[in-house]
Amino acid sequence: MMERRSYKTSITINNRRIKHVVIDPHYELKHSDTISDSLIMELVSLLDGGDFTPEVVSKGFEYYTTDNLLLRNKRYRLIWLIEKTELYIGVINAYRRKS
Repeated sequence: MMERRSYKTSITINNRRIKHVVIDPHYELKHSDTISDSLIMELVSLLDGGDFTPEVVSKGFEYYTTDNLLLRNKRYRLIWLIEKTELYIGVINAYRRKS
C-alpha cells in the first residue's frame, strides 16, 4: 500500500493558516492518468482565502467537497479534510469533472 505524502504550503482556509498538505494516494487507483500530486497542490492553492462549510464533522475532523474548481479550463472535484486542532489539509481524493 502506498503511503500518504506531505508537502509544505502557506495558505489560509476558514481563517486558519495551513502549513502542510497531506495527499492520500487513493486518487491513483482510478485517476492517475489525469491527476498528480503537483496538480492537487495547484487545486489546493485555489482554496486559499476561502471560507468553506464542512459537509460532515466527526471525531475532530471536518470533511469538505469542493466541486467545479477551474484550472486551465478544466473542472475538478477535490475531497478534503481539516483536523480541527492541526495546521494541515488532508486531500482524500481528486478527479476531473466531465462538464
